[in-house]
Amino acid sequence: MVVGIIGATGYVGAELLRLLYGHPQVTGFSLASVSFEGEQFEQVYPHFLKKISARLTNAAEVINHSDVVFSSLPAGLSEEYAQLAAEKGIPCIDMSADFRFGDDETLYGAWYGKQYKYPHLHRHAVYGLPELNRELIKTASIIGNPGCYPTGALLALLPAIQSGVVGKGTVIIDSASGITGAGREPLQSYHFPECADSLSPYKVGMHRHYPEITRQCMLAAKKEMTIIFTPHLAPMNRGILSTVYIPLAETWVFPHEKLFPLSQQAHDNLKELHDIYSNFYRNEAFVRVLPTGTIAATNRVRHANYCDISLHLEPSGTTLIVISALDNMVKGAAGQAIQSMNIRFSFEETTALNAVPAYF
Repeated sequence: MVVGIIGATGYVGAELLRLLYGHPQVTGFSLASVSFEGEQFEQVYPHFLKKISARLTNAAEVINHSDVVFSSLPAGLSEEYAQLAAEKGIPCIDMSADFRFGDDETLYGAWYGKQYKYPHLHRHAVYGLPELNRELIKTASIIGNPGCYPTGALLALLPAIQSGVVGKGTVIIDSASGITGAGREPLQSYHFPECADSLSPYKVGMHRHYPEITRQCMLAAKKEMTIIFTPHLAPMNRGILSTVYIPLAETWVFPHEKLFPLSQQAHDNLKELHDIYSNFYRNEAFVRVLPTGTIAATNRVRHANYCDISLHLEPSGTTLIVISALDNMVKGAAGQAIQSMNIRFSFEETTALNAVPAYF
């Protein structure tokens, strides 16, 4: 199978190639890059020398020579290529936000300032979170790969939502991401002196991943939900750590003295909540619900397709605290896209994704 990557010289494109290099079903690559068209890929990324050698070409040529196409482009640019791929009957996995909102053009337009050029494509697009939409991905012609922040947030929230654990009130999502999440194009705010030794919130109350997270949560809950999402830029290359505060339904809350340690009932509740999460993900290869007392951290998922989840209660026992950790370039982007590709082509889902995380 020949894999095509449009936008191959961005961080996500290069990560796709790093992971797919070891895929037994992949026989070759067709790569496109506007910035480096005509050059050799291994000249742009010298660490691929003697591993992958390919001339960078244009998107149309990639589509003509591929069995599956990954589109790794900024928002608003993928539709044209998804249409070309659809005309040739080639599945397209889009890494941008263009196919994450289904046929809700109004919501997409409000946050991205663009309109659908091919509305019919979006009616058939599947939101590519395997733990949520595996059966739909199996037959999808277009897969909208989830955003990195939404992946961590949704995997932290879905078991609570679908089991009826979430009570009235606001769900708060506090997330911190490594700098690779901003892409390869250099900007002053991501310059080393600006980022080093600093944890800084950004796009407060206006980040584009907010509507994606909220929409998927409400679809899962089948009702309105109030969510606050605040992203932070962390001084690290990779990783996303999300701390999610979930108000518990009344049936999960028992009288408890404020400012005192958790009661035995609260400890029992935490064990039951842990069981809910463990059962929800028991057949998922890439979600690890950590033992009680172990806290999720980004250094334990680096360079791997895992999302680690840990569960905690705040002292009054009224709020469940779920911490999720993932590598934003793998489970948050390229690895998850390959996971969807494996599902779509009936390959073993873990193929090329079995690497043990690089702790150091």
